[in-house]
Amino acid sequence: MSIGAIALLVTLVTAAAFTLFGVLYAGRQRIDLEGYMVNRNQVGGWSALATVTASALGAWILFSPQEAGSAFGGLSAILGYCLGSAGAVALFFIVGPRLRHLMPQGHSLNEYVKYRFGGPMYWLVEAVIVFYMFIYLTAELTAIAKALQLVADVPLGVTALIVITAVFIYTTVGGLGTTILTDVVQFVVIVPLLLLCAGVIVMALGGIEAFNAVATRQPELLSLGNIGGLRFGATLIIAIVAAEVFNQGNWQRVYACRDSQTVRRAFLGSAVVILPLILIAGMLGLLAVPLADVQPDIIGETALFGLLSQLAMPNWVLITVIVLALALVMSSLDTMLNGLASVFTLDLMRVLPDPSANNVLKVSRILTILVGVPAIAIAAQGYSVLYLFFVADLICAAVLFPMLYGLYSRHLSGLNAFVSSLVGMVAGLLFFQKPDFSPLFAAVPGSADLLHSFAAALITSTVVTLVWTALAKQNGTAQIFNYDQLRVRTY
Repeated sequence: MSIGAIALLVTLVTAAAFTLFGVLYAGRQRIDLEGYMVNRNQVGGWSALATVTASALGAWILFSPQEAGSAFGGLSAILGYCLGSAGAVALFFIVGPRLRHLMPQGHSLNEYVKYRFGGPMYWLVEAVIVFYMFIYLTAELTAIAKALQLVADVPLGVTALIVITAVFIYTTVGGLGTTILTDVVQFVVIVPLLLLCAGVIVMALGGIEAFNAVATRQPELLSLGNIGGLRFGATLIIAIVAAEVFNQGNWQRVYACRDSQTVRRAFLGSAVVILPLILIAGMLGLLAVPLADVQPDIIGETALFGLLSQLAMPNWVLITVIVLALALVMSSLDTMLNGLASVFTLDLMRVLPDPSANNVLKVSRILTILVGVPAIAIAAQGYSVLYLFFVADLICAAVLFPMLYGLYSRHLSGLNAFVSSLVGMVAGLLFFQKPDFSPLFAAVPGSADLLHSFAAALITSTVVTLVWTALAKQNGTAQIFNYDQLRVRTY
């Protein structure tokens, strides 16, 4: 068999195995709307850690950390990716239990925003959540499609269609409970396979000599004093932490955990696991740098797969990478699809002629499929995974502080939060870049800088929020929100 045929066969078998496992589990459960969306207080211990970790990791770790390290700043940039990804998960150690305390019968972030801030902020946050999660969904499909194209020249659209169809089946049948169970299995697959692949590649490159080759060719890539790397790392920290707060999959798991103590342990433990895994994945990108003389295009998001090609790895290694990539992508795709469906539930309850739980559940299952279909077409274009994330991350950075501040400040009004977020977005866009790193706005020449962009979005919205709140309190015009209103809210 050709490597392309082997890759397709492995893809079909792996996707079918995860799908069958999920469907068999779902068939033994009674799925209602509450279970489909939240699976409230059902997950504890090791399963909570596994689902948080598996849903946080995706096929992007086979592309983006390598691109950050080999093309944007070396070890410093990779550490930024590690700290951003781990920090994003660790933040839920604080805000997760807080939302459970304020809104114990809640379901989603946008539901909290609706009752805390009102109309304009609700629609803004809902748009941000949907936009970010759709970009995440698209980026994951793009990543797995690129992986199989690079390994075995499988057409992008074919891979995207196979993978998302498999995820559609078990996600729409079993909802969040099945998603969490498959996450646990995928976690068991991801960690050892990632370590195995990294170990095989390092040994094939000569062990410690592989790092010496990097130090000889471009020593600045291994230096923590690399200014470019530090700047890019700081950008990643802001971008990733901000964006993951708007990942509805995280908030679903906050409510799915057995209690607040389980939330803290799961998210903090996940941060500890994620950090070294991303560091290992990112370092593989650096190891590709010495091979740039032979294959100039090896530096960038395809560094890992360039290594596999240059080292002429045996088929079993390529099969291992395919299984790893599929486990990574399916663990995040099901989270995105189920999370997107849950975001719309509150609106469905208001607009459907028959807003019964069964009817809403049926429509939610249809929506799960509808939001995934456009992602297939976009994934077939093979856009940069890292840039797709940056677009969504900027908007999230602008809304981050006003939204979270509302968890703690009774004096923050919905109008304040809404306007502060919009001002932050405008400030960030002034410095944002196109995919070729030229300025987004020609009227601001020389200003294109991602760190400036994300910092401007975050700092501007934060300052406007705090100053507005302080002035309102000083003038006696501040509206005091009663958090007790949230305790009785539910669909």
